[in-house]
Amino acid sequence: MKKNLLVAAMLAQPWALMPEYMQSMASVVARWQAGVEASPETLAAVHADMEARQAARAQAQARAGGGSIAVINVFGVLTQRGNMMDEISGGGSCSTEQLVAQLRSAEVDDTIGQILLNFSTPGGSVYGIQEAAAEINRIKASKPIIGISNSMCASAGYWLAAQCTELYCTPGGEVGSIGVWQAHEDMSQALEEAGVKISLISAGKFKVEGNPYEPLGDEARAFMQLRTDEYYDPFAKAVAKGRGVGVDAVRNGMGQGRVLGAPAALAENMIDGIATFDEVVKKMQRAAKGSKGASAEIEPGRILSEAESEAAITTLLDSSPLSQSESQVPSRLSAMQRELEILSI
Repeated sequence: MKKNLLVAAMLAQPWALMPEYMQSMASVVARWQAGVEASPETLAAVHADMEARQAARAQAQARAGGGSIAVINVFGVLTQRGNMMDEISGGGSCSTEQLVAQLRSAEVDDTIGQILLNFSTPGGSVYGIQEAAAEINRIKASKPIIGISNSMCASAGYWLAAQCTELYCTPGGEVGSIGVWQAHEDMSQALEEAGVKISLISAGKFKVEGNPYEPLGDEARAFMQLRTDEYYDPFAKAVAKGRGVGVDAVRNGMGQGRVLGAPAALAENMIDGIATFDEVVKKMQRAAKGSKGASAEIEPGRILSEAESEAAITTLLDSSPLSQSESQVPSRLSAMQRELEILSI
């Protein structure tokens, strides 16, 4: 019964997360709460995926060539603080507080000219997302922040990605899942069949509203819906502002809670182009070279050579988002946390 209570508590808070990921997480938490150990095969698979994730983080910066591009990986389930999975198992979640700290560090680093947010996330908790989105908007005013879905950027992850200066998606990637949800688990019948009766002693009219020991009442349901809407409203407005569209276009389009593949997302103006990670990096590198060249003084009235003219045209072309045709180039707790880590890969 305790395992059900833990799952009920997880479901009761608002999430900007793909629901199927919560189902997987809840099943693992419930099994561990029941004291069932993971098989050696499962733990071996988790360990292998953990190593792959760590390698991907290192390779992303290496492939960007270091230098003036700061690559910040946004991998796994988003949480506000306390990256417990990272500390114990090596990378199953991403703290928005740590993300903001990385962004601010890149902002004040004079050697950094551009920031690349490398997304691979199904979303996560709504807590801390609005604050992180505001930081992206603030910092991009002084340094371009480019985002890429590589290859999933869903829900709370898309909330953040939509704020980037430009946003791309890999050819086989997905973006979207714009929405917020929570759930109520009614355990009253299971408790009755088990011969268990729960008596709640509380102070405050609504203190135990929505508890799992009884069916969800109409008033409690209405409040849960209100709470969900209170997060969905700023989510939709943030996406609208970031993508330069009206709020109705977000609410009535862009998948309406579904994730969309790259071509469909491009048609819905959810992204600026379809490109691989390496293609986006190359574009950023060309833009950096172009900005350096543009800063050089040209003598008034001087006629540019053919090579200089071609370079100027290339700079102008590179400064615009990738076109659709261009971008379509083909102890026990620690074990529990290691197993949870595989779910967000």
